[in-house]
Amino acid sequence: MPKPNSMVTRRPNIIIAISGVLASAILAIAVWVLAQMHDDALRRAQDSVFNVSLLVERDVSRNLEIYDLSIRTVIEGLKQPRVLELEPSLRQMVLFDGSASAKDMGSILVIDETGYIKFDSQSVTPRHVYLADRDYFKVHRDSPNVGLYVSHPFMPRATGTDMSIGLSRRISRPDGSFGGVVVGTMRLKYFRSLFNGMNLGAGGSMALMLSDGTMLMRRPYDPKTIGINLTGTSNYSRFAAQPSGDFFGTAAIDGVERWYAFRHIDMYPLILDVALSTQDIYVGWRRRAWIIGSLIGALDLTLIALAVLFAQQMRRRLIAEEELHRLARTDGLTGMDNRRTFEEAAEKEWRRAQRNDGSLAMLLIDVDSFKGFNDLYGHSAGDDALIAVAQCITHEVRRPGDTAARYGGEEFAVLLPDTDEAGALCIAEKIRAAVQALALGHVASSHHVLTISIGVATTQGETFTTSRALVNAADQALYAAKDGGRNRVVSHPTVGTCASATSRAFTVVAGH
Repeated sequence: MPKPNSMVTRRPNIIIAISGVLASAILAIAVWVLAQMHDDALRRAQDSVFNVSLLVERDVSRNLEIYDLSIRTVIEGLKQPRVLELEPSLRQMVLFDGSASAKDMGSILVIDETGYIKFDSQSVTPRHVYLADRDYFKVHRDSPNVGLYVSHPFMPRATGTDMSIGLSRRISRPDGSFGGVVVGTMRLKYFRSLFNGMNLGAGGSMALMLSDGTMLMRRPYDPKTIGINLTGTSNYSRFAAQPSGDFFGTAAIDGVERWYAFRHIDMYPLILDVALSTQDIYVGWRRRAWIIGSLIGALDLTLIALAVLFAQQMRRRLIAEEELHRLARTDGLTGMDNRRTFEEAAEKEWRRAQRNDGSLAMLLIDVDSFKGFNDLYGHSAGDDALIAVAQCITHEVRRPGDTAARYGGEEFAVLLPDTDEAGALCIAEKIRAAVQALALGHVASSHHVLTISIGVATTQGETFTTSRALVNAADQALYAAKDGGRNRVVSHPTVGTCASATSRAFTVVAGH
């Protein structure tokens, strides 16, 4: 069994350890929940971005299709000789009627092979503007198979307002030679208005660019970003690598870290990206994480603090119980075991000796003429004398299995397991001699110093039916020692008085 002191320490420490495990488990669950919430926040943001990008892509594709339809209508009209022969105002109505439904369309222009406007949707009399230096004119002039071309941003020369892009198709003569270009200008404010209608948070961004990296529109809007080329930037390299995708990246324009979702708009040389700031994605999660973390932290600290307080109270209680147990089994004056403890030990050792056929020795010790010592020197001196005697006894009785106790008043008892008569007499004599060597003056004693008498009994060669019988035998030997003149050791059995003791009685008289 663990020693009492070990038990006093171990039990409270176990409580603290258990509370620590519980606190750790609660913290682990909270961390897992917060991790799931973190992932959920990202998934919700991703779903929102995908929905926004799909909505914008469809709107842009629909309007581009309308613009392209208007341009095709003009080209088909130019192929009809009768249309060209019509009166100018009627021809204007026939050629450009399809453009009336095109929102944010600037002008549809028919440009001849020299680069001047031949027909103008905004004027019956064409405006005299030279456009051969525009990129859309050069592209169609140099290549017959471009199809619909989306130009780089420019400021229209005809109006001088509203930054625009051109959607253009080539006019080919019957022999395949270059006959000019039909171009419809599209105001970039359309894209700006479309982007502003989307909820992307304070740090979100959205951009539409040409496939070559030229910026057409970006939110947050900055006129300086229109027309810049992003070729060579990390984000554009990812945009160009695949038709669609998503990633965490940092914008080259403003340096903000965002989560990007991008896609190439079908059938058009355009790339759309929609991005949410990581700060915006997790702002709600951070607020909830702070609240939950604070509550869990407070709960864990409270749990551990209560466990520590409870452990301290338990430790105090165990110490008190141990002290009470010790006091209940210990003599308060000498610190030796008391009579009750001694009798329990005697019964236990006697039974063990009976089972193992071993020897057990008992010493009963009495301080000679102690009442006279108390009367002469006072009770305080008497207590000191008893303490001194107890120290002499415990000094000689040092084996782990031996028991020394104050039996009552000025009487002491010693239990010596596995000890024969000769060994018991030897130890008894050492105790007697040690007490006499204290030289505590006692004028009422015939020996003039404080002395003790010891009765010895052993199970060696004797048959005792109970442990009490062994004690009685030692008591008889003690009386024989008293009757024989005190300051001596007498072993049971004795015959008559000390003067007629047999050879088994071992007597030592002080001074001899």
